[in-house]
Order: sequence, then C-alpha cells, then structure tokens
Amino acid sequence: MTETARKPVRFVYGCYSWLALLACALPCSGLLLITPGVHRRRHVAQWWARLFFLAIGSPVRVAGQPLAVRFPCVVVANHASYLDGIILTAALPAGFTYLIKSEMAKVPIAGLILRRLGSAFVNRADLLDRKRAARRLVELARGGDALGFFPEGTFDANPGLKPFHSGAFSAAARAGLPVVPVVIHGARQKLPAGALLPAPGPLSVRICTPVLHEEARSAKELMAHTRRAMLAELSEPDLAPADTGSLGADLDPSSLSASYVAAGD
Repeated sequence: MTETARKPVRFVYGCYSWLALLACALPCSGLLLITPGVHRRRHVAQWWARLFFLAIGSPVRVAGQPLAVRFPCVVVANHASYLDGIILTAALPAGFTYLIKSEMAKVPIAGLILRRLGSAFVNRADLLDRKRAARRLVELARGGDALGFFPEGTFDANPGLKPFHSGAFSAAARAGLPVVPVVIHGARQKLPAGALLPAPGPLSVRICTPVLHEEARSAKELMAHTRRAMLAELSEPDLAPADTGSLGADLDPSSLSASYVAAGD
C-alpha cells in the first residue's frame, strides 16, 4: 500500500479509535458510579482498558515476570504517549490508580473515572501540596502498598529514555522495596506526541526482573540499575547525561505528568 493510500486508512482508524474509547469509557463511568469498593472499581477499569485495546485491534501483550507476586514493590515504566496510563491499566494487575496533576480532575469523563478509582491529585504549582503528596507516597510504601511511576515525568516526539526524577527510587530506598522496571513498546508509534489520531500498530509490555533493594546501597544506585534494565529492553537511545547528579531528599510529584500509585488488592 502506498503512502497516499495509507493516509485515509489511518484517518479512518484514528477516528474509529476515539469513538471506541468513548464507547468503552461511557459505560465504564456508569459502572464505576454504582460499583462499591475501590478495588472492585479498579477491576472494572482493567477490563474496560482491555476491551478498548481489543476493539481497536491492539490487545496489549504482556511478557516477562508476573507482577502479581511482587507486591509490595515500586514499578517504574517508560513514558512515550498519552496512552501509557491506559496501557498499564490493561497490562498490570488490578489495583493500580493514578497520582496525577490536578488539572486532570476537570477533564470530562476522565476526571470522574480517576476520582472513582481513588486517584490522588497534586497541584504541581503548590509546594505544600507537592510535599503532602510526597509524604503520602512514602507512607503508602512503608505501609506495604505498591507504588508506580513514570520517572521521566513527561514525554515528547523524540525517541529515547529521558533522565529520571528521584521520586520512585527515593520511595523504594526508604521503604526497602524492590523496583520493577516495566517497558512499554508501541505506544510512541501508536499515538506520538503532537498527534491527534492513533495509528494502527501492536502494543506490548515487558515486566523486567526486579531490582532488589539489597543490590543497591542508595536510591541513586537503584535508579542506575533500573535504567540499565529498561534501556536493554527499550531499543531507544539513552538521553540522560553521563552524570545524572545526586538524588534529592524529597520526592517530587511535580515531575510526574501521569504517574500512578498502586495498591495491591
């Protein structure tokens, strides 16, 4: 098929994909309103996410180590697309929810879904709110919950793994938890930064071998081990400078554009 012929096919597919998302999200919102218990609602969201990707011909394939037996842990994933949160919802065990920027609470449908899933919203411009969110993350980790992050904090159209922020690794070091690297494949090609419509293409998630807390003496070493594991699976360049510097003492939720906190069922 020529490039000229591909363009209308991609346009039709992209429009269909957004219609499929809306068709899945509206009933999901209704179910979340009437379903009791946050853990039950998270299972509803998981099935909704899986149905959406199945409907657009891109079921998320999961490879690597099972994650369910790894709770409590800290999960970190690469960030390349607005689809990443939905992809992880479909791929990982139910029990994951989001710690996100407060602006998302005002988005129709999405804000409702996130609130019903027990999401925590953080005002990135408010230092006190960021510190409260940071303390909550550490308390959750010490209490036995699993935490998850997109440590790059943001994404753009340039392929590659950006420098990591310290939050995930500081939480893991403080709580003595293993870090589980997770690599998302295909999201950048399916809905790259700046694109309005998704494109056809496969999606997959690889759950890498956990980096045990005993293998690293500090949060910085945890970060280095995790980054090497992700780069080995990602097939994209390393965009971090050779010396990433020391990690801050505080978690920094302001750097998380779509990160999540996971609580095991």
